[in-house]
Amino acid sequence: MDRAQLADFLRTRRESLQPEDVGLTRGPRRRASGLRREEVASLSGMSVDYYNRIEQQRGPQPSEQMLAAIARGLHLSVEERDHLFRLAGHNAPLRLPRTDHIGPGIMRVLDRLGDTPAQVMNGLGETLVQTPPAVALLGIETAFTGLERSVVYRWFTMPASRRIYPEEDQPMHARYFTADLRAGYSRLGERSRAGEIVDALLDSSEEFRDEWSRHEVGKRQGTRKRIQHPELGILELDCQVLFDADQSQSLLVFTATPGSESHEKMQLLNVIGSQQLA
Repeated sequence: MDRAQLADFLRTRRESLQPEDVGLTRGPRRRASGLRREEVASLSGMSVDYYNRIEQQRGPQPSEQMLAAIARGLHLSVEERDHLFRLAGHNAPLRLPRTDHIGPGIMRVLDRLGDTPAQVMNGLGETLVQTPPAVALLGIETAFTGLERSVVYRWFTMPASRRIYPEEDQPMHARYFTADLRAGYSRLGERSRAGEIVDALLDSSEEFRDEWSRHEVGKRQGTRKRIQHPELGILELDCQVLFDADQSQSLLVFTATPGSESHEKMQLLNVIGSQQLA
C-alpha cells in the first residue's frame, strides 16, 4: 500500500471534479476548486472521517469494497479504478464481461435522474445502483448477496419478488427473464456466473426447467410495463433502456405519460421515498 500516492491520487481526482459532474448543486458561496471531502464520502456511502483518514495517509488499508465505492463516487474510469486498487495494495479486479464497476458516462446520466425512478443493471440482471425513486417504486434491489443478486434467480426461488408485477403479466416476465439469462449463458459460457445461476435454477425450480426447455433467446420486451406498487396500486410506465458501449450494463429509466393517472402516482413516489429514508 502506497499511502502517499493513494492520498495524492484521490486528492487530484477529487479536485478535478465539479459538483455538476456528479449531480450536485453548486452553492452561491462555494470556493472549493473541486469536490469537498465530505461530498466524496457521501457519494461513496462512507463516513467523512473514514475518507479523511485515507487522504491524510492515516488509518487501515481500505478494503476492496471500500475502494469500489470510492471508484464509483469519483466516477473513475476502469483504468483509474485499477490504479486505485494497486495503490491501496490490492490486485486490480479482473476485467470480466460481468463487472460491478459503472462507467463514468452512465454514472453522469444517472446523477441527473435523482427525481426519476432509474437504475443500472448488469447483463445477469443484478442491480448495481438505484435512485431513491427507483427504490420507492421497486424496492431495494441492491441489498441482495450471492445468487439472489440476480433478478432471474429471485424470480424463480423467491415468490415475493413477483409482487411488483400483476399476476396476469407474470408468465410473460418469466419468459423474458429466462431468455435474457439464456443470452448471458451463451455469451459467457457454462463455467461463468451465468452458468452457476442456470445450474442452481435447474436443480431447484421445475418452472424454470420448463421455461429453459423452450430455448428462447433474444426476446425483446416492449417499453410498456405495469408495476404493482403496494401503496399506489398499478402504474402503467414506459421503461427506456440505455446500454453502455459493450452492452454489459444497462440504465433503466421509468416514466409515465404526462397527465395520466400513473403520472400523478409517480409524483407521490418522491414523498414515499423520503418517508422510507427517514
